[in-house]
Order: sequence, then C-alpha cells, then structure tokens
Amino acid sequence: MNNLLECRNLSKSFGSVKALNKVNLSIGQGRIVGLLGPNASGKSTFIKICNDLLTPTGGEIRIAGKKPGIETKKIVSYLPERSYLNDWMKVSDIIAFFQDFYSDFNRDKAYDMLKSLGIGKKDRLKTMSKGTKEKVQLILVMSREAQLYLLDEPIGGVDPAARDYILDTIISNYSENATVILSTHLIADIEKILDDVIFLREGQVALTGTVDQIREESGKSVDSLFREVFKC
Repeated sequence: MNNLLECRNLSKSFGSVKALNKVNLSIGQGRIVGLLGPNASGKSTFIKICNDLLTPTGGEIRIAGKKPGIETKKIVSYLPERSYLNDWMKVSDIIAFFQDFYSDFNRDKAYDMLKSLGIGKKDRLKTMSKGTKEKVQLILVMSREAQLYLLDEPIGGVDPAARDYILDTIISNYSENATVILSTHLIADIEKILDDVIFLREGQVALTGTVDQIREESGKSVDSLFREVFKC
C-alpha cells in the first residue's frame, strides 16, 4: 500500500507551547482515518500544516511525496473548523467560486447533493440554519475529486440528525483511492465509518492503528479505549 501522507518528527511550537512534538505518521490511500484527541491535543494544528496554513518548526511532512504547498492544494480538499463563506452569498455564487478555484470540482455532483436537501441555486447562506450551512460546506468539499480530504471537526456543533447526514455524505462521496482524515472528539458518532485511528495527546501520538486491531487487542470499542486513555 502506497502512503499518501508521511511525517517524520513533525513539530510545531507557538512560543514555549509545543502544539505538535515529534509526530511520526504514515497514512495510506483509500482509508478513513479518525484524528482523535481532546481539545488542545494538536489536531487542528496538524490539519493546518497539512493544508499549508502553518509552517512546521521541526521535522518534515510529505503529501503524495511533496511538501504542502501549491502542488498539494490541487489534490487536498479542506473543511476548516470555522466557516469562511459569506452570508450574503447565494448557492450559485458559492458553486461558481469553487469552480473557479478548483479544476477537480464536480459542479453537477454538488448541485445533486444540494437538491437532495431542498436547497436551490438562489438560496442565500444567511437564510440557512447552522446545521444546513455545515452540510453545504461539506458538500462543497466532498464535490472535489481530491486524493486527500481534511475535515476539521465536521460534526461539531450540529444535531444528531445532521451528524448522520454528514457521515453518510463523507462515505458516499470519496473514491476508493482517496483518503479522508477527520478530526473530532465525538468518537462514538464516527467510529462506525473509520478504518484507522490516531490518538493525539498534548501534541504527541498516544496510539495509532486500525479499528479492527484496536478492538481485537484491547477488547474495547474505540470510544471506550479513548475514554480510558484520556480519562474522560
């Protein structure tokens, strides 16, 4: 199996605070990976480095053999924790925006998913609920034919019904050769779709493995083991 993402001794400090501390990871193709940890464990920092929004202070990272930058942005589709879309925008404006920026954006796929939610081209973001906005943003991200999807807290702050829709959208809209990395602390909600997990604690990898390995070796669900490791 070819590794899509590799990092060696990856570190990031903000002054005296070590957000990531010598992280070593290899992530293959065609996987759904849970990046799991409590708040301030380094999850968002890791995802931002992958997306070239932060620069490491030590170590190295490669995505498809390249440093994060212009070339990797062509194959990485990123859902940030906070919205970057303006409320005044209509759905048609947003679709045009993504089409201009990303050559791999599938316009028809996006409109089909939006239609399934009863969202029209002329609808504006400001008229939508928080949960619907979250769904729209995810649809945009998953409508790219990317190799790597980076989803930062995609189910945070939305109701259980919205979470189910979001998870179904993720597993239904990525190719078998693509990889999805999603960060969250809501383990029970996403465990059913994961192939692999990475536990981060205070910027370091506390545990990594396949979901099947973890269940077999520990005799616990990923959620139960997470609660044990992090005492939550």
